[in-house]
Amino acid sequence: MNKAKRLAILTRLRENDPHPTTELHFSSPFELLIAVLLSAQATDASVNKATAKLYPVANTPAAMLAWGWMG
Repeated sequence: MNKAKRLAILTRLRENDPHPTTELHFSSPFELLIAVLLSAQATDASVNKATAKLYPVANTPAAMLAWGWMG
């Protein structure tokens, strides 16, 4: 796919939905990243349940890193 074709697709998407939304709950770009990664393997509803418990204790990269690999 060349640059012109990509631009045409993105332009059409923007025209049809200028303000896209998601069902995922988030309040920062990092939280959105985590939610999107989780949603690849689960429903948005189950991701929202999990992140509702996760974000109050670890909603930044540093906070998650402090948990270590095993959480």
